[in-house]
Order: sequence, then C-alpha cells, then structure tokens
Amino acid sequence: MRWGFSPPKITCGLGLAAISYVAVDYLRHLSPAWHERLQPALWSILALIAISRVPFYKHWSSEFRAAIPFVASMLFMLACFLLEALSVRFVTAVLGLDWHSETPPLPDTGQWLLLSLNEKLPGPLVEILRARIIGLHHFLMLFMMLAFSVLFDSVEAPGLGLGARYMFTMAIGRLLRAITFVSTILPSARPWCAAARFRVPAYPHHWAQKYYVPYASDADAIRQIINRDIAYADTGEYHGDYHPDWGSMNFLVNFLRPTPAEGASWFSLLKRAGGGCNDLLYSGHMLVAVLTAMAWTEAYGGFSSAFIWLLVMHSAQREIRERHHYTVDCIVAIYVGILLWKMTGFIWPAKDSMRSRRLAKLERIQGRLIQAAKDSDMDKVRELLKEVELRTQESQNKGHSRYLWLFSCATIFLALTIVLLAFTWTSDG
Repeated sequence: MRWGFSPPKITCGLGLAAISYVAVDYLRHLSPAWHERLQPALWSILALIAISRVPFYKHWSSEFRAAIPFVASMLFMLACFLLEALSVRFVTAVLGLDWHSETPPLPDTGQWLLLSLNEKLPGPLVEILRARIIGLHHFLMLFMMLAFSVLFDSVEAPGLGLGARYMFTMAIGRLLRAITFVSTILPSARPWCAAARFRVPAYPHHWAQKYYVPYASDADAIRQIINRDIAYADTGEYHGDYHPDWGSMNFLVNFLRPTPAEGASWFSLLKRAGGGCNDLLYSGHMLVAVLTAMAWTEAYGGFSSAFIWLLVMHSAQREIRERHHYTVDCIVAIYVGILLWKMTGFIWPAKDSMRSRRLAKLERIQGRLIQAAKDSDMDKVRELLKEVELRTQESQNKGHSRYLWLFSCATIFLALTIVLLAFTWTSDG
C-alpha cells in the first residue's frame, strides 16, 4: 500500500505534540478566547498530518489481524464499565442519603501532608500544584495520540494491538475496582456529594436495615453479633421502596433503588449517575492516568515519558487535595495499573511473530544455505537471504488489495470518530 516514494521516517515530535496539546488546553483557564481558536486548529493540524501518512503506512495487514482483538477488548471494556456503573449506584443507594451526609470522612494523612506543604512551600509552587493542568480527558487523548503515532513509525505496529491492550487492561482494572469498592462501603471525602448528585431514598435499603444499622455503633450489639454470628435484632417493619416495572430487569430494582422522579428506564438512570459519591477504592481516574503513562513509557520512551509521569503525579495530588479520593485510592491505583500493564504484555507488542516467521523460512533453506557457505558461494548466500526477506514481506503484505484499502479507510474514520466522541464526552474531566 505504498506510492512511488516514502516520506522520511518521523521518530520525534510526539512529545512536542503532547506538550502542545496540554498547554493549549490549559488556555481554557487562562484565556478562553485563545483556547477556542487554538484548540480546533491544533486538532485539525494533527488530524491532517495523520491522514497524510495513511498511504505510506506499511502495516495494514498487521492492523487487520489485530482488529478482532481490538473489537473484543472494546466490548469487554464496555461490559466492565456497565458492571462498574451498577456497583457505583448500589454502594451509593444501599445506605441512603442520610448516611452519606452524616458520616464523617476518614482521616487521611495525605491530605494533612498537602495542607502542611501549603504553609511551607513558596506561593507560586503551591498555585502550580493547585492548577487544573491535567484531567481524565487529557490522558485519554494522550493515549490516542500515542496510538496514532504508528503511522509515523514512532511506535511499533499494530496500533490496534496497542489499543486492544490498553482497553483490555482498563477493563480488568475496572472489574477489580468494582469488586473492591463494593466489598466494603467507605464514606466519601465530600459528605455533600451524594445529596447533590443522586436522588436515592434518604433511608437505608432493607438489607442495610437488617444487617448493618442495628450493629453500626453500639459496642454491645457488635460484641453480641460477633458471638452469635446471626442478625438477631428486631428491626420492625422495613421502609418500602418504589418498584417500577422494568420487565426482565426488575432484579436491578433492589440494587439501584430508583425514585419516581428518575423515570422508567434503568439505563437512563445509570447514564445520569456521572460517578460515585462514596470513596471508590481505588481511583478510576488514576488508573487511566497510570495506564497511559505505562503505554507511553513502553511504546515511545524518552523524556516525554518523564513528562507524562509528572502529569500523573500532579493529577494524584490534585485528587487528594480536592478530596475526590483518599490518598490510599491513588496509591493503590498506581501500583495496580503498573502491575496490570505488565501482565498484559502478551497482547502487544507482537515482536516475536515476525522473528518466528523468519526463523521458519530460514529452517526451510538451511540445507542450501549451509551448502552455499561451504562452497564459499557468497552470491548464493546473499540470494537465499534476500529470498527469505522477500517472502517475509510478501506474507506481511499479502492481501494488500482494495479490501485492505477499504479497511484502512474505515479504520482511520472510526478512529477519528472515537477521538472526537471521547474528547466531547470527557472534556469536562
């Protein structure tokens, strides 16, 4: 899929593009007028440069092989997001709004440390730490820029393989996160959050009325339930909940606890949630940030990777400073993200596949190659090695027809669409 010439290979510039994107987007806080002018211009330039490289890209067959894992990873990630949204609503609704507003936040030494540093560090440095330089949507965009850089041979192909690994790792991380925070319900660092964001009943669900409320604060009651190992308290009549008709999804009513004002659709109820108000151990924002930094470090490296990790650290201290999360949420997200990324290396990069194909072809001509070497026939040796290289390229480029052209055009169109949707849906952080 190449024209008569190839443009020079671009091995730098991705870091500059990343810095430019973050700097231009920060203008929304400094000069909204300039931000409205420069941001569309920057994205248009980057999109045009990427599209101009499409005819010279040599790895569409690899991208085609990675398409099925990419789609499968995307579907798995969406399923995990749905499970996470259900879990977020459950841990918020099961105890009722009164519990959220009346339960004090947990003591957090990380918050104490940041408040102490505010008194000791120079004022300009404190303002930099407080600045909203980086958010969730920035890390998603930075990863998409990294994936698109395969068009410039800055990152090893296939880009869809890198995307599949990112989404699969994200899905595993989200699944583990949902299992973690639904296991033990922790109070929010922002006690007013639930009342402002959710319309769940003020009183606890009957599960909590029976198994939690009688034993929540009375030391004697706690001692007795430990000894008896049975919910012995008489709770009287339970407060009833609203039960809409969700058909086959009626089993979700006990988990989501809808109210009449929220409509008749369980899916629209989940879409309006926009995040939880308990402390959700561990931080989902930090998981995205760490996976982006890990992908950037492994795929591209260089000084720009250090810049990405600085952004991760800045984002972590802001999550704690603004009390979106406790310190433990950010720390756990960092090492979970690192470990999960290391565990999914089997998806990308596929460095060994090309090597194994070449070794297989070398084994087929091993006898002729040894004979040519014994005869000191260097021309024959060069001819045989060239044959291996040509056959490898043929197998790689096999199917470079109009179907691969259609696939490449569809891939670029869908990728740019995903970039636009992700930027639109996450632009508020």
